Amino acid sequence: MLKRLFAAREARDIVIVIAAALLLWEGGVRLFHPSPLILPAPSAILSNFLATPGVYLRNLGFTLTMTCVGFALAVVLGVLLAVVIVSSPLIERTVYTLLVALNSIPKVALAPLFVIWMGTGTEPKIAIALMLAIFPIVIDMVLGLRSVDPDMLNLARVSKASPLSILVKIRFPCALPSLFAGMKVAISFALVGAIVGEFVAGSQGLGFQILMAQGQFDTVSVFVSLVLLGLFGTALFFAVDYAEGLLLPWHVSHRSRQSDAGSK
Repeated sequence: MLKRLFAAREARDIVIVIAAALLLWEGGVRLFHPSPLILPAPSAILSNFLATPGVYLRNLGFTLTMTCVGFALAVVLGVLLAVVIVSSPLIERTVYTLLVALNSIPKVALAPLFVIWMGTGTEPKIAIALMLAIFPIVIDMVLGLRSVDPDMLNLARVSKASPLSILVKIRFPCALPSLFAGMKVAISFALVGAIVGEFVAGSQGLGFQILMAQGQFDTVSVFVSLVLLGLFGTALFFAVDYAEGLLLPWHVSHRSRQSDAGSK
């Protein structure tokens, strides 16, 4: 009951903030009359979307598919990489350093290479989304796997627990809060990666839609795509947060949020 009450209050607060921002935006446009090429009103953006909703939703579906596939691959590969890094100091000095160096290269600069290697289909979009999303997952997962109480590990070793048992039953559960923290960052990065891929070599998706609108100086259409990206990017973030609440209800962050909601 308390959890549902907290969720209802959180949803209400989000709706109030978004509605207030839209009203201020609409009021500012009507008051100051900026050029529609600079800042269209929310009502004009909504009218543009309602004129051709199928086009926007079809492109949105493609972008979200590329995002979710790249994110899922980043989670799987990131967890595996983190386990390998923690298990061997030699691998940590090589793979971890290589990963940090690769992350320092702007992914926009790498995008043309993915197009050359993989063509102009879905593969380069997924690859770029994966490249952007995997780094925070690896970093946070490595931190989580190393944050286990040494006394607990020593007790497990004295009890003759196998390294696999220690990993599955001790290290991995302790690392889950850190993993979800990395996943929350990664899901937004995966969406950015999918858009970058569509900018570089796309024939569909909201990134491609933005480029087409830019070429026609259609600011309203650009804003429609941006609003959709903002709304569904936020929805993806809260979907990961909701999954964390289901899997980790015992974690202190969720207990404190529920106690704060109960005290209001």
